[in-house]
Amino acid sequence: MLERLRDAGGRPFVVGGAVRDFLLGRPLHDYDVEVFGLPADRLRGVLEQAGAVNAVGEAFTVFKLTGLDGVPGAVDVALPRRDSKAGPGHRGIAVAGDPHMSVEEAARRRDFTINAILFEPFAGGIVDPHGGAADLERRRLRAVDPTRFGEDPLRALRAVQLAARFELAVDPPTAALCASMPLRELPRERVFGEIEKLLLQASRPSIGLALLREWGQLEAVGPELLPLRETPQDPEWHPEGDVWTHTLQAVDEAAALVSDLDHARALAVMLGTLCHDLGKPATTKLEDGRIRSRGHEEAGLPPTASLLERWNVHTLAGFDVREQVLALVGNHLKPGQLYDDRERVSDGAIRRLARKCEPDLLYRVARADCLGRRPGRFEPVAMEWFRDKVRALAVERQPPPPLLRGRDVLALGVPPGPEVGRIVRAVYERQLDGAVTTIEEARADAAAMVGGSDT
Repeated sequence: MLERLRDAGGRPFVVGGAVRDFLLGRPLHDYDVEVFGLPADRLRGVLEQAGAVNAVGEAFTVFKLTGLDGVPGAVDVALPRRDSKAGPGHRGIAVAGDPHMSVEEAARRRDFTINAILFEPFAGGIVDPHGGAADLERRRLRAVDPTRFGEDPLRALRAVQLAARFELAVDPPTAALCASMPLRELPRERVFGEIEKLLLQASRPSIGLALLREWGQLEAVGPELLPLRETPQDPEWHPEGDVWTHTLQAVDEAAALVSDLDHARALAVMLGTLCHDLGKPATTKLEDGRIRSRGHEEAGLPPTASLLERWNVHTLAGFDVREQVLALVGNHLKPGQLYDDRERVSDGAIRRLARKCEPDLLYRVARADCLGRRPGRFEPVAMEWFRDKVRALAVERQPPPPLLRGRDVLALGVPPGPEVGRIVRAVYERQLDGAVTTIEEARADAAAMVGGSDT
């Protein structure tokens, strides 16, 4: 593809995240190419000779090219572009392609110097007009052009997630710009897009969350989190201090527990951990000389629902992230409670809990909660016991499916109606308790119920 572009008179560069990640020694996933010297119609014609082309965007066109050997997904190919502020918020940026821009001018429109590095494939070298490589070496995040950086408020959130993902210090002038940006202008899906990257791509999301608070932007992005800083905890159980500090530590612990999960479930664990103690500000009291937060699981549901609505979190790939997060918040103490009562806890209690949330995800949130209490050694014994029980009962993701079906009850002569459902539910409860383990036992139980009724 690059050779075709060159032979057609273009000057293609690999740009953006791929160059940055290469310099950091990280795996490369997404490729963006910027082509100088070719108008848009000619550029498209050349790309169509290399693979399947899908044009996206309105005022400014990006060509998504698929079908290249050895490259999974699409390569984004575009002209250099000019940005200008035409209205409020992220959508108020007018963009126009210009194949005749200089490389330095084109790189100037990018947000941070670490994203303004280009690779020229046929010259075999890095082109770095704004010192991004040096900033990477110094572990510094710096705006390319301070005079234009503030035109797009989304860049403040990009700073948050980039600083966390690559563990960079934001240089003071850039931090001041980020702190001044009107984030309330941003559409909620764009806000959550950056929050999602922060939670799922950073090994220490706490870095970004702390920056949001430090810059005074948490009020615009997630005001439900603000009271956590002012909420104390019992120092015997939480030597780390207030609920905000605990939440940051727990989120970092959770980040190490989700790599084997699909995207939607990983997101549910991270959001569940972030929100798990949102009920503490409303319930924390001093009782008999001890700081207690009785009932904070239930009290955490309204602020969690509010935050998820603010970020427009719903279903993802068929998985109801919102419902699962609420269930994780409302039950995050259950693994410890079940362990404390383990001599009397029945298998039925574990199976019934699996009807409320996915126990495997609950284990991860509870483990992160337990470990997020530093300094100190709090071994997650209860959580490991809970995971072993869940695995032994094979309910990691869901409760056991009902053995008895409505048709089985109808075959016993029960007419269609509410009684069928009542019998199915009653037998299922006995199945959850372990009293019914086969379809034959389920049918026998149903027959006994039918025989003992007026049906």
